[in-house]
Order: sequence, then C-alpha cells, then structure tokens
Amino acid sequence: MKKIEAIIKPFKLTDVKDALNELGIQGMTVSEVKGFGRQKGHTEIYRGSEYTVDFLPKIKVETVVADNLKDAAVAAIIKAAKTGKIGDGKVFISNIEEATRIRTDEKGDSAV
Repeated sequence: MKKIEAIIKPFKLTDVKDALNELGIQGMTVSEVKGFGRQKGHTEIYRGSEYTVDFLPKIKVETVVADNLKDAAVAAIIKAAKTGKIGDGKVFISNIEEATRIRTDEKGDSAV
C-alpha cells in the first residue's frame, strides 16, 4: 500500500476529490495547512504598510491506496491540481506497512 500526500491550492480541492472518486478512491483526509516553497510567500500592503506573507494557505490531501492504484491516483491528482502557475504544490508518496480498520479488524488493502 502507498500513502499519497498532496499539497494543493485550496480552490483545487473539489477537482482533486472528484478525480480520485472517479478512480474509486473514496477515503481521504483533508487538512487546511500553511506553508511555502520556492516562492517564499509574497508581500502585501495593508493600510499603507507593507508586510510579508510567509506562509500561504494550502490544502493537504492524504489517502492510502493499493500499490496498483498509485500511478493512476498520482496522475489524477496532478491533472486536477495543475494550474501551470507557481505554487501548484507537491505530491509525496510513502510506503504503508499495515492498515487496520478499527470497526471490523480488517487488515491490508481491504481496510483501506
């Protein structure tokens, strides 16, 4: 199994969710996060004063998929989240050794 973490722009969440649902991936965790990458935030002017916004609002989508769905899921996320502009985000993939559904004690792929 693989855990896919995608950091995306907030307005792309619905597109990413719909793209994953089309693949049959229903379970995901979504968090509102803040961060920055190469863009290092930006400056804004508020009431005549300039200030730097270091941490930009992002959405973190986490899902665990069977190994055979990894490539399709990553491709769907990238296609749905891409705007072509700086700050589109990143996708991270890591191995999951085991998963257990608490309610039924199912293990492995069936727990996901």
